[in-house]
Amino acid sequence: MSQRGRDQRDRDQPGGDRPRGDRPRGDRPRGLAAAGVGSRRHCEEMIGDGRVEVDGEIVRRFGARVDPQRQVIRVDGRRIPAREDLVYVALNKPAGVLTTMSDARGRPTIADFLGDRAERLFHVGRLDYDTEGLMLLMNDGELAHRLAHPRYGVLKTYLADVAGPLPRDLGRQMITGVELSDGVASADRFRVVERAGTRALVEITLHEGRKHIVRRMLAEVGHPVSRLVRTHVGPVALGSLRPGATRRLSTREIGDLYAAVGL
Repeated sequence: MSQRGRDQRDRDQPGGDRPRGDRPRGDRPRGLAAAGVGSRRHCEEMIGDGRVEVDGEIVRRFGARVDPQRQVIRVDGRRIPAREDLVYVALNKPAGVLTTMSDARGRPTIADFLGDRAERLFHVGRLDYDTEGLMLLMNDGELAHRLAHPRYGVLKTYLADVAGPLPRDLGRQMITGVELSDGVASADRFRVVERAGTRALVEITLHEGRKHIVRRMLAEVGHPVSRLVRTHVGPVALGSLRPGATRRLSTREIGDLYAAVGL
């Protein structure tokens, strides 16, 4: 093939319109399989079915050059995490642990459960000192910002052990709205999971981000919380992750988080 033909071939591939000499060493485009889409065989099948997009354009043939540092890859319309330097972690925060990376008074912090990591991870939002459950940590600044910003309305779900007995209209009251000192707060969903004598277990889902919001809402309607556990952040579930343990998010979970905030 002539040089002219090779140049035209490169321009026809996603990310191929930039001269090779302009790319810094160690940052050259890679194949889709190396970028994390899947095995070579699986990539060939997905590309053949028109399921892979790079920067909004459907990839037509395998071997397309991709630079995951600069380009957005989507499979079936969902963005995938192709950059190797990005880390996404779920933590089951125990009660009695601060949502911070250090504490001058020597109290337990979430950093105590992350081990020796080379990456600097940021927590997405906070959990109260006495609240347990799911926290997300990552070094993807744009995603973390959107997940924490009220504008994007990412839902969080909690299980709360509360004082009973519960009135039949409690769910309607929580969804309609509870008047607090700093304004009305309302749940997106509410259900009673279990009733046991003078105690009850309820599940509440809301996009509110005000401090102590779940505890304040339930206390205001006469059902103070004795234990609170966050079970979901958007599409990510706590599942069977034990207290103090961490796990990497799956590619699907990260893609679902991107979709939840419009990335």
